[in-house]
Amino acid sequence: MAHRSRLAGFIIDCQTDDLDAAARFWSDALGLPVGELSPEESATYAKLDDAPGGLHVEVQAVSHPSRVHLDIETDDIEAEVHRLEALGAKRIRVVHTWVVMEAPTGQRFCVVQMKHPERGAAPNAW
Repeated sequence: MAHRSRLAGFIIDCQTDDLDAAARFWSDALGLPVGELSPEESATYAKLDDAPGGLHVEVQAVSHPSRVHLDIETDDIEAEVHRLEALGAKRIRVVHTWVVMEAPTGQRFCVVQMKHPERGAAPNAW
């Protein structure tokens, strides 16, 4: 079955007890204002608005060492995961509604549900 996917954006993983301070730093560093999230989400995530090209950028409080990872969004998560596995990626785990994967070169990334296919760059059709 055909599906579509594209780069959704970047998640800045911060091993920190002060997500607000981390979000302020990245907001100032990137020139992107901190946006609004629901109270449930804002305990773990801070959204940065107005990223170039409509990319999604978030700061995330994590327990692992700090790093940056990218998200690939798709209209069919399982089909996209299988496509990426065929390219050599490994499925690491499912978290909520997304899949954490690892590239053959060791970088972690997530495959997430496409929320706004009409916004941003046109998705690739596979």
